[in-house]
Amino acid sequence: MDGFEAVFERLARSAFRRRFRLGAGERAYVRAKGMGTVREHAVAFVWERLAPAAPRNDGRQTPMRGHPVFVAQHACACCCRGCLRKWHGIAEGRELGAEERGYVVDLLMAWIGRQMEEDGEEGSPPAPERRKRVRKSPGGETPGLPFLS
Repeated sequence: MDGFEAVFERLARSAFRRRFRLGAGERAYVRAKGMGTVREHAVAFVWERLAPAAPRNDGRQTPMRGHPVFVAQHACACCCRGCLRKWHGIAEGRELGAEERGYVVDLLMAWIGRQMEEDGEEGSPPAPERRKRVRKSPGGETPGLPFLS
């Protein structure tokens, strides 16, 4: 799986790509179903959503969450034919060959495997904190309290 190290390094330089992580639900799904079943799903998703020469809804065909493979597709820039062209040099406008489909599936599974190792139950990193908006009153003295009239 280390054969993808250069790809992962390039993807890590993208603020958009590196923000994708498997959530607790996706990790639980992988543990429950196993990597073999998740690989089968990856093969099916790639075949149905990426392999055709002109995929239906290309550019919007991959959900952002809901399955570990979907998250991996966005993290690895394998979510649409445009990203495959830009990041992996796989031309648009023709059906993906068996070798290209295999490359995409192997890349997705390598990313999922890394996530499962990094985010193991005993040492999962905390999710990045989001800044909370503080609502201030018109006078500014009572932040976070509802407006009083």
